[in-house]
Amino acid sequence: MCGLFGYYRYGKGTNTGVSLKLLVEKLAKESAVRGTHATGIAYMDRKELVIHKAPKSAYEFREYDKIPYDTRVVMGHTRHTTQGSEKKNMNNHPFLGIANKREMFAFAHNGVLDNDVELRKLYNLPETKIETDSYIAVQLLESRRALNFESVRWMAEQVEGMFTFTILDNKNRLWVVKNDSPFNIVHFKKNKLYVYASTKDILHNALFGFSATRDIMMGILQGNLDAKEELEYITPEAGTILQFNQDGTVN
Repeated sequence: MCGLFGYYRYGKGTNTGVSLKLLVEKLAKESAVRGTHATGIAYMDRKELVIHKAPKSAYEFREYDKIPYDTRVVMGHTRHTTQGSEKKNMNNHPFLGIANKREMFAFAHNGVLDNDVELRKLYNLPETKIETDSYIAVQLLESRRALNFESVRWMAEQVEGMFTFTILDNKNRLWVVKNDSPFNIVHFKKNKLYVYASTKDILHNALFGFSATRDIMMGILQGNLDAKEELEYITPEAGTILQFNQDGTVN
């Protein structure tokens, strides 16, 4: 059991009026209920894909303040170790993947994969020092030498086990590959902001603790019709692949 969390802000010149790094911290700390062995985040800083991770709980993690004010997308993970010691930071999420010279991505997984050893043999993938079952999905994507719907779908069809994946690339596109593991999204239409976490409880607790979303959440509880128009819940079904784009569309 691990936690996935993050946000996706879209549209030109949009912001909430406050830095969203506090929202990331709230989401991470609420997600600690699903794993305290390690914490990690990924985001684009100008043209560079940045990954921070450490074998620490979200309460001890100190990298939130490094997120730039205008960051459009942050992808996060809290880890409960099942395979590969968290003390070796290379085993922690998100992982860095390189599809080709122009496409890099960060990858996070909630769940357990059962056929990583078989897939590595089947596709003659290189041995790696990374010890987690999750990393086979990164290697599968890399083997396709492209990051797109076709390669993401193909990867998801190869792996067996319990999973939901999030993938952030260096074009600020976010993929969600939903299977058995829980995943929930809230869309704030006026603020042009998607926020996600593994469970609704984690989402609600974080959003009530963040000033830019608290009033809207309170309005929902109070039956405010304007607040209800502002908010959209998205709960992907198993087998769904979503791609979030900077024009606000979700494919």
